Amino acid sequence: MKVDRVLITAEDIDAKLAEMGAAITADYDGKDLLMVGVLKGAFMVMADLARHVHLPVEFDFMAVSSYGASTKTSGVVRILKDLDEQIAGRHVLIVEDIIDSGLTLNYLMRNLRVRAPASLELAALLVKDGVDRPPLEVRYEGFHIPPGFVVGYGLDYGEKLRNLPYIGVMDEG
Repeated sequence: MKVDRVLITAEDIDAKLAEMGAAITADYDGKDLLMVGVLKGAFMVMADLARHVHLPVEFDFMAVSSYGASTKTSGVVRILKDLDEQIAGRHVLIVEDIIDSGLTLNYLMRNLRVRAPASLELAALLVKDGVDRPPLEVRYEGFHIPPGFVVGYGLDYGEKLRNLPYIGVMDEG
């Protein structure tokens, strides 16, 4: 298990999160913002993104699974940890590390919409190109990346390599 090459540097990630944070700060000024991180991968993205949002923000987390131990989604989504907070009437921003197949996120967005938030938007550090997925409107996008398995900055391989400060491409050989 090794990283073949660095795809996105730590410096580029920080610059992009600063840009996204400035946009979120402007868009949610004067609103009651709840940032919801999708565990486990989004914890690093959400922590660093939140540091660039210059507003009072509340946090909550959800854990969902569609991968199991595989590197490809199973298409079956399970909520492992639901929100602690009620979101009715709240401005909710879902924070994701990566949008791949979009199946898990599509399910999650549908699940949260029925809870009547004032608004429900999506922020993702990575969007994988060349993937057939349900339509998802990503309000705050970081980087578009090519197909391939990536690790680091919250993304794992067998629960390892999340702690890398950059996004790397796995050597699957």
